[in-house]
Amino acid sequence: MNILDYLPTVPDFPKPGIMFKDISPLLADHRAFTYAIDQLYDLSNFYDFDYVLGIESRGFIFATALAQASKKGLVLARKPNKLPRKVYSESYGLEYGTDSLQIQQDILPNDSKVLLMDDVLATGGTLVAAANLVRKAGANVVGTLVLLEITELMGNNKLAKENIPLKSLIQI
Repeated sequence: MNILDYLPTVPDFPKPGIMFKDISPLLADHRAFTYAIDQLYDLSNFYDFDYVLGIESRGFIFATALAQASKKGLVLARKPNKLPRKVYSESYGLEYGTDSLQIQQDILPNDSKVLLMDDVLATGGTLVAAANLVRKAGANVVGTLVLLEITELMGNNKLAKENIPLKSLIQI
C-alpha cells in the first residue's frame, strides 16, 4: 500500500506558497490508516519510551493510536490556553509564521522517556519546541516519529543539531 496515495497536496493552504499535505483521506480509509499506524508502530520499536507526546492538533491522532498500540502513556502538547493547570510554554517558528506549545508541568515523571509524535516534519520548529517542553518537565526525549518528512525543508537538520533522533515513515 502506498500511503502517499492517501495524502493529497493542497496548494496555497493555509497561506499562499504553502503546499499542504491533507491527512483526511488517510484517516477516512480504515485500511490505509491501520496500515500507517502498524508501520509507525514498527518504527517506534527502535526507541525505548514510556510516553508518546502528541503535538496539536494532527499529531494527536497518530500519537493516540501509537500510544494505544504500544501500551504507553499519552501526553499532549497543546496550543496556549487549552490546559487547565500550570504549564511550561515554548514558542517556535513555522514555515509560515510563529506559534507556541504548552504541556502541563506535572504530567511527566522526572527522567521518564518520551517519544515525540507528529504527522509532518517540515522545518522542525514544532518538534524542537516539543522537545524543549519535555526537557523543562525534567523528562528525556528519546526520539521523534513522524508520518511524513518534507526533506527539502531540512527540519531533520534542526533536530540533529538538538540531538533528537528522527524516524519518518515517508520522505518526500
